[in-house]
Amino acid sequence: MTRTADAAGGADGALLVVGDVVTDVVARHRGALASGTDTSAAIRTLPGGAGANVACWAAYRGCADVRLLGRVGADGVAWHERELVASGVRPLLVVDAEAPTGTVVCLVDEEAAAERTFLTDSGASLRLAPEDWSDGLLDGVARLHLSGYLLFSASGRAVVRTALDAARARGVATSVDPASAGFLAELGAERFLDLVRGVDVLLPSRDEARLLTGLSDGAAAAAELSGRVPLVVAKQGADGAVVARGGAVIARVPAAPATPRDTTGAGDAFTGAFLAALLAGAASGDAAADGCAAGARAVERVGGRPPRAAREPQAAPVR
Repeated sequence: MTRTADAAGGADGALLVVGDVVTDVVARHRGALASGTDTSAAIRTLPGGAGANVACWAAYRGCADVRLLGRVGADGVAWHERELVASGVRPLLVVDAEAPTGTVVCLVDEEAAAERTFLTDSGASLRLAPEDWSDGLLDGVARLHLSGYLLFSASGRAVVRTALDAARARGVATSVDPASAGFLAELGAERFLDLVRGVDVLLPSRDEARLLTGLSDGAAAAAELSGRVPLVVAKQGADGAVVARGGAVIARVPAAPATPRDTTGAGDAFTGAFLAALLAGAASGDAAADGCAAGARAVERVGGRPPRAAREPQAAPVR
């Protein structure tokens, strides 16, 4: 791996992720759902959330100091804290006194390349507010990563602006993952790009890059976006990733081979590994290759989190 830092942030310091922590209910089925009756499925309840998944994969890929700011309900805080700590992440969780922990039902069709459909109840996760932020959260931090899910609520948008302003004042490098093509379409491309103005790295999926530019070609969309954001790393699924800067594609990274079981969290795995590599001093193309390797590892697992050597996930809380 090339050991030359490709963007601001350096090789020293922590990664702070601000984003969603949710409970995933993953239902793996074969073929179309049978309307009005039963469909056989293998169902598991697992810790998830795009922000939390990114943090766990960054720790798994070697980042020694990963911190996560998120908001959860009292119903799930203890379980989620234990799961994050067990994955090497320092949880900074705000407990919501009114809303429950967010829940996502992930429908995974094993006959369609393990593609997934989400039913999302964001719960407490999108209630993160500026009062939950403190500039002291950036102490010792080299990179700040923001989950795009925050942009889909008014309080979340306020947190993003507050955090980006604080990071800029301290010279902390920043990144955003748009997170959801469906919610992004509702928010609007220009509004999204205005909200993330000044961010250093944008990590969209191919569909998200297309939505943000109106271009059908994923590589062309990444190049277009890099005219507005200094570095764009567009995840292309089975086609790997595209790295763009200054309006041009500077690297195309092939996907790592994998046999998909569940594509939930593959993009989060890419982002976490990519950020860990940047913190270690890697150039953007090498960091994207690390991201592709992590994405391949992720799709061969059920759920959005990396493996843990020492123990299996603990039982989920009773809801």
